[in-house]
Order: sequence, then C-alpha cells, then structure tokens
Amino acid sequence: MAVLCDDGKKRCFGYKKGQKIYADYHDNEWGIPVFDDKKLFEMLVLEGAQAGLSWETVLKKRDGYRRVFFYFDVKKVCKMTDSELEMILKDKSIIRNRRKVFSARNNACVFIKIQNEFKSFSNYLWNFVDNKPIKNNWNFSENVPVKTELSDKISKDLKKRGMSFVGSTIIYSYMQAIGMVNDHTKDCCCYNRD
Repeated sequence: MAVLCDDGKKRCFGYKKGQKIYADYHDNEWGIPVFDDKKLFEMLVLEGAQAGLSWETVLKKRDGYRRVFFYFDVKKVCKMTDSELEMILKDKSIIRNRRKVFSARNNACVFIKIQNEFKSFSNYLWNFVDNKPIKNNWNFSENVPVKTELSDKISKDLKKRGMSFVGSTIIYSYMQAIGMVNDHTKDCCCYNRD
C-alpha cells in the first residue's frame, strides 16, 4: 500500500523523510515510458551500477556518473580506454566497482550494435512489449515481482549479444525505471498518470 507523505501525496515508495531525491525520482521518472536512446543507455548503466546496492545510493551519485561517462554519450563511452576507466575508479562521485565501471564501456559497444541493427535501441527494447507499457494492478508493493518471464527473455538476449550486468532482476528493475512496466500500486499518486 502507498504511504501518505508529508506533502499530501500517497507514494508506493520514495516517502522517507528528508529524502526528496527519491520522492522526485518516484514522481517524475519511475514508470514513465522512455524512448530516447541516450536516456535508455543512462538507465541501463545506472541499473547495472545499482546491483547489490540501494537505488538511493545510485541516485545520489547520478551526477558523478553523468560527468565521468560524457553525459551518457554512448559512442564516447564505447571509445573509452582502459586508462580512462582506471581513472574513473578513483572518483568518489561514483560507485567504484571495477567490473561495473568496465561493463559500462562494454555495454555501450553492444548498445551501438543493437542501434545499428534495429535503427535504435528503443526500437529493439520496446518491441518486446509491442511498444505498449505493461500496466500492473498491485495492491501492495510486496506483491511486485523482482523478475518475470519477460525480464528473463530480455536478459538472456542481451547477454547473448555480449552485455554484462543485465541479469533478469536488473532488467526487471530497468523495465520499471523506463516505464516498460508500471508497477506503482493502485493507491499510489502515480498509478493513473498515463
């Protein structure tokens, strides 16, 4: 169930006192369909970075990620050298996990190949849902799955193409973040915004 927040809104998450960044993300991004490849790449990198951590941690470091990864210019990230990535690992404004940082470059290169094959990454991704977001009808946040058959399918395909940090749980979280699926609870202020 959504929680009534200090500002009078009912939110299914993002309601912790003093954590406006999380509430803003809930209200203005999570579950809103994204078709822009640059934004899709950004969220893919951030979701991979989040693995094993809280999303709040990633949100607080988002500006650092934008800066070190050329504001998610996928072509520039694909061309990054090992030495550039090693320098990034010294930057405290991001999550300094070697495998996650190096996966951003790898995934950027695969992302470009997918763009070339499908004319855009958006075309590739949204084809899995026939270009229409899935709207679920959850009464409780506890009922929301962490992965589905569809996230399994997308994850498997991305791995086959060479991406890393794209396991089914990460991909389901990504699908929620980019609005392929609306998992706001029915009593949440954002459930009926479409």
